[in-house]
Amino acid sequence: QVQLAESGGGLVQAGDSLRLSCAASGRTFGRNPMGWFRQAPGKEREFVAADSWPGNTLYADSVKGRFTISRDNTKNTVYLQMNSLKPEDTAVYYCAASGRVGISSINSEYGYWGQGTQVTVSS
Repeated sequence: QVQLAESGGGLVQAGDSLRLSCAASGRTFGRNPMGWFRQAPGKEREFVAADSWPGNTLYADSVKGRFTISRDNTKNTVYLQMNSLKPEDTAVYYCAASGRVGISSINSEYGYWGQGTQVTVSS
């Protein structure tokens, strides 16, 4: 059974940084896309960032230059470094993994999801 476990969320002030981690178990995703999505209250889940072999990354315009996605395949883990956080970054952040090949920002192309971790940025 595949499981994705996020950690690292919390309450921070605007301008602060956080690093989210997502550890996968049950299978490896070395060459498959892994990514992060987020959902704010009253809004739809939206794409944040994705990473796929061989070293391809993709970011939403709203986080480009502030967030960095990375992964450690030896640990089957993907990270999201979030800098210069803004109140509008407040959301539940979900880790996702795909059994497909090729990077994607499309929600439906990710078949595995974590439970989410709350990130709250105060002004």
